[in-house]
Formats: sequence, C-alpha cells, structure tokens
Amino acid sequence: MVTELARSELRRASLGRPTALTIGVFDGVHRGHQIVLKHVVESARRHDLAAAAITFHPHPRQVLRPDLTTEYVTSLEDRLSLILETGLDGVATVSFTSDFSLTDAGDFVRMLVEEFQLARLIIGEDFALGRQRGGDPDTLKALGQQLGFEVEVIELLTSESTDKVSSTEIRIALAEGDVEQVGDLLGRRYSLHGPVVVGFKRGRSIGFPTANVAIGNDRSIPAPGVYATIAHLESGPVPSVTNIGMRPTFDDGGGLSIECHIMDFDDDIYGADLRVEFVQRLRGERKFDGIDALVEQIGKDRDAARDLLAGMSIGAQ
Repeated sequence: MVTELARSELRRASLGRPTALTIGVFDGVHRGHQIVLKHVVESARRHDLAAAAITFHPHPRQVLRPDLTTEYVTSLEDRLSLILETGLDGVATVSFTSDFSLTDAGDFVRMLVEEFQLARLIIGEDFALGRQRGGDPDTLKALGQQLGFEVEVIELLTSESTDKVSSTEIRIALAEGDVEQVGDLLGRRYSLHGPVVVGFKRGRSIGFPTANVAIGNDRSIPAPGVYATIAHLESGPVPSVTNIGMRPTFDDGGGLSIECHIMDFDDDIYGADLRVEFVQRLRGERKFDGIDALVEQIGKDRDAARDLLAGMSIGAQ
C-alpha cells in the first residue's frame, strides 16, 4: 500500500536526477545522524549523483503508539535546516500517517526508484523501514538487486554511556538537565527558540528583566533550573542566564516558563524570535523565602554565568 500523499511529496522534492539517499526521522540531527548524512554527500560525489535525505513527520511513534508522549529534540524547521547544513542537495519530508504506516518496504523503495530516482541507499546497520520493520539491510540489498540501486551499510556511532548515540539518549540527558552531555551527543550546543512573549514582568520590577520565550508543547526541554546560556540577538550572540521552571517563589500557577535574562541589554524585543543556547546548568529550581532572597540568588546566578561565559568564545561551538 503506497499512499498518494507520500508519492506526491516525493515527486515535489525530487532533485530530477539519480540520487544517493538516506532515510530516517533524524530528530536532533545528532553526531550519529551527521555521520550518515555526510557519508551520503561523499558517496554522491564519488558516483556523480545528487545527495538527499528523507525525513518523516510526525514521528512514527506518534502514529504507532499514540498512548506515548512524543517530544522532539528539534523542531521540524530546525531539523530540515540542520540536515541541509551537512551538504546535501535536498531533503524531503514525508507525512507519516496511519495509512502510510501500512506501506510494505518493497512498495516504498519502488516508489523511491520511480519518484526520487533512487540510485544508492545509505543506511545504518540497525536500520529498518516499512510495515513491521520488514525492510532490514539484507532485504533492502535484495530489493536493490531487483530494482537497480545499491545499498551501503555503515557502522553506528557509539557513546560512552550507551551502545549508540540516539535521540532517546539525548532526551534522557535533557530531562536530567545535563546540557553538556547533550551538547556532546549533538556535536553542538543544545538550543531552543521561539517568539518573545509578554510575561508577568516581575523580572523587570526586581532589576532583572527577562525575555519569556514561548515554545511548542511537543519539544523536549532541559530539566527545571538555572542555566548559563547564550542569547542570539540580531546583533549577534550575547551572554545570558536562563531559568526554566514554575516560579515556585511566586506560586502563580502560570505553568512552565523559559525566562532569559540577557546581560547588559534592556531593549524591547517582544515578538522577536529568540534563540537560546544552553552551556551549563548552574543549579536546580528552588523556592525562596521571599523576594529579597530570590533577588540575591539571581544576582549570584548572573555573576556565575558571566564568569563561565567570559572564559569562552560564545560565538563558537
């Protein structure tokens, strides 16, 4: 079963010539993903092919296991941008619907040959696609012999803590607030971005104005706490300190917030898209006895973040 929606999406994204291709969700576009994607580029150049990737959205788990919460390390827009930064000529987003989940591996790769001019398929050694994950490397190699494309299988990148670098490992590290480990796994500092929205304006009243960053409910974010961060303004990256939490000292019931205090900056940036890059967790979330104790701690947090960031080039990864 091949959905016409998937066929039309591939047809629109086709590069119009024989293509070296890889397939996956690529949430986070972590170091393991980057190795596969760069291998696609290298293979394409060696064989005079276009280089492309196919990513699925929403995450297959969201369709196959709707009882589980699905959180993304990166937004779809950031995912596509990061994939292209590896040097690929193009990326196609295929809608993973309940109908598409029934697609047989053989039917899908036939569609790739017909609509995307698949010539070489580059995959990891644990890769599988299609209904009930029927398209494992051996099956795909057999299909390649029938349909006229080559299959390259590359080894997985491992980390010190697990058998392989994975988006799941990144989500676990985020939930623990270990943004340094997340950065190691991603190959870059973890960041999030969103529009600056109006908050309670308490920060300004106590001498520490903050930019309240709104993000989607489907994003995987660091554990509540205070972080040394880098805020990316139109003028460039600047040091900042960011609190993620529920504001327990005020107990206002306003829900989780992401509040970024940008050092030595007090311009109105409401409505602007602000990217915040996380460098290190300074402490967990705490409830203070009163405003004075909170203000004193915020000052210490700001100074700690300033000292930490002063020792690095904040524009570099």
